[in-house]
Amino acid sequence: MNIKNFFKNAFTDMKESAQARHEIDKANFAAAKAESKASFEEAKAMSKPEARKKMMNSKHDAQLDEANKRIAAAEARIDAAKGSR
Repeated sequence: MNIKNFFKNAFTDMKESAQARHEIDKANFAAAKAESKASFEEAKAMSKPEARKKMMNSKHDAQLDEANKRIAAAEARIDAAKGSR
């Protein structure tokens, strides 16, 4: 292989690599742009009282369910401890 072909192949590889990197960068930029728009829309929706109330109620329900699960687990542990005596 002579030096001319070596450089020709090297520059071809660099060009292909740069094109692939550019495609990846474009996709990452589009993803960041979409995430930013989603965050903006969520913040905009939270400015409405009914949306905020709905979100808070769902969060409240989830926390209440979690607390009830913890209570049930603790009661099961208590019953198991009492039964082992």
